[in-house]
Amino acid sequence: MQIARVCGTVVSTQKESSLTGVKFLVVQLMDEDGNPLPGYEVAADSVGAGVDEWVLVSHGSAARQTPGGESRPLDALVIGIIDTVSVDSHRLYSKRDQDR
Repeated sequence: MQIARVCGTVVSTQKESSLTGVKFLVVQLMDEDGNPLPGYEVAADSVGAGVDEWVLVSHGSAARQTPGGESRPLDALVIGIIDTVSVDSHRLYSKRDQDR
């Protein structure tokens, strides 16, 4: 799993039929200091995450380990919305702070 920030959404009306109804998010991975890494990727969303939220992203075969996901051609899946991230007693992120 990796930590990422949701930057936007992707709309695709023409796609593999097993992906019908799947919400796609544009995410940017974060480094160990909470800074964004260069580049973006698209991840399917299984938890209802929104823009600017920090999320947990699962990659590869682990992204297909959800009910119904075994046959979907997914390489990245948002599997959790983060409440807080702390490293060495230093808070890098708090959803509560973002909601204000």
